[in-house]
Amino acid sequence: MRMILPPLFNASARRLLPNRWDFVAFPLILCVIVLGSTGFHQTMAPMATLKTQVISLDPASLPAYSLRTILRMLAAMLASLVFTLVYGTLAAKSRRAEKVLIPILDILQSVPVLGYISFTVTFFIALFPGRVLGAECAAIFAIFTSQAWNMTFSFYQSLRTVPRDLVEVSRGFQLTGWQRFWKLEVPFSMPGLIWNMMMSMSGGWFFVVASEAITVGNNTVTLPGIGAYLAQAIAERNLSAVGWVILAMTLVILAYDQFLFRPLVAWADKFRMEDTSSQNEPESWLLDLVRRTRLIQKLFQPLGALLRAMARSPFRLPMPAATKPASPAMSRLADVLWAVLVIVGTCSLAWRVISYVASGVSWQDVWHVQILGLITLVRVLLLIVLASVVWVPLGVLIGLRPRLAEKIQPLAQFLAAFPANLLFPVFVVGIVHFHANVDIWLSPLIVLGTQWYILFNVIAGASAFPNDFREAAANFRIRGWQWWRKVILPGIFPYYVTGAITASGGAWNASIVSELVQWGDVKLKAHGLGAYIAETTAAGDFPRIILGIATMSLFVVLFNRLLWRPMYAYAENHLR
Repeated sequence: MRMILPPLFNASARRLLPNRWDFVAFPLILCVIVLGSTGFHQTMAPMATLKTQVISLDPASLPAYSLRTILRMLAAMLASLVFTLVYGTLAAKSRRAEKVLIPILDILQSVPVLGYISFTVTFFIALFPGRVLGAECAAIFAIFTSQAWNMTFSFYQSLRTVPRDLVEVSRGFQLTGWQRFWKLEVPFSMPGLIWNMMMSMSGGWFFVVASEAITVGNNTVTLPGIGAYLAQAIAERNLSAVGWVILAMTLVILAYDQFLFRPLVAWADKFRMEDTSSQNEPESWLLDLVRRTRLIQKLFQPLGALLRAMARSPFRLPMPAATKPASPAMSRLADVLWAVLVIVGTCSLAWRVISYVASGVSWQDVWHVQILGLITLVRVLLLIVLASVVWVPLGVLIGLRPRLAEKIQPLAQFLAAFPANLLFPVFVVGIVHFHANVDIWLSPLIVLGTQWYILFNVIAGASAFPNDFREAAANFRIRGWQWWRKVILPGIFPYYVTGAITASGGAWNASIVSELVQWGDVKLKAHGLGAYIAETTAAGDFPRIILGIATMSLFVVLFNRLLWRPMYAYAENHLR
């Protein structure tokens, strides 16, 4: 007789044992933990260590520099996400708060990123005296200001365009505001928000150079990173080092595309609003790997259960107005009082700015700055129109084809992340050699870093376009221009408006470094408000700096109010 040995583990025990996919995923998780802990340990070092460290152009130093930079960008991305959820929700849910928060957001995206550093560096360094953490927080905040605004606009647009039938269903199920936020509104916003997170991550590269070399008084604090390496390479005119920077950026972008954004895009595909499933779903090898693991999923089950319980919790905010609606007369009175309060606050702030600016400028300077603002306005408007004509069709083509999007996604992220200041020598040499018009040929520099906002948002809109709508259009044989006019353009219009708003705001910001370009001893200046702010900043003329920034903020707010806000209202009322 043959003896049958009992199995070493029963069925329930075998479910707790790791499988072959766990042995592949565990090293990846451990590497992330080790890298994060190493970066955190370096940020807690004394400030004196930065003075003894010299930025080395040795390519062997780039892996460590890349780690420090990517940790700063991820920390800024996390802060931007929290800011987006809070600020965007307040602006979308409160009619009175919207009248204040959205203009403030318009102003914040138009203020130069370098303008934030001068006010925040001293605060953060004083907050963590004698530690590198203070300078790190200042750098993270500078990157945050280049990431948060377009994410907030995207989330705000999604909240305002949630389909009414879904809202009615949530009310029929008696979901609280907290439950509706996590079960309906956040999932509905995910496709657009993730693509804007990609754009924010790529856009942050443009300001990495400024954020990693911080000036406090007469002292300059240089943080190790790719930005500091690039700044040193440009200062020494070391073209080989610039080439190594481009290679390092490419590898880093590919890494966070594969390990962060590609899994997020594949995961968020389940939130698409449609009745029929798409035939070409986005894929991610990392997401498939995690789904096939056994032990890792068991370890993360408690966290997932906790998050689901929080989302389903019948938590209610104390909102007495919802339980006891105010009368129309009281509501109008509250609106009037709120409007008066906002107007008084705005006038008080405007008076302080005018009083300070009047001490150093004349009315002739004011009119001159207004004319320069009009020139930059025309330049920005023409560039946004040209970028829309180019990128809207391409964005629709990419967004409707997930397989193509997977191939284009890393390339688009690299092009969006490519620092425009690396192209300054090419433009300067070309303009000088061909005696070209500076006002025309410096203009493309403005849109090089901002046109991608339009592309990424159009891709997000096309990716979220319901598959059943596409099938209905195919069944009715709607083709050609009629398909564009009746089907896809209305479907992506809210996303396009978000991309155009952030692109125009970024273009105003980029005009400061694009209308006044210098390479070596050659300096080229175009007529415009950006060149005016750049010149006055270099001269340290603070009244004229504030006059230029205030004028730019005024133009951005009026531009958004007169053009983009009516488009937002149309999308909200007719294209939900």
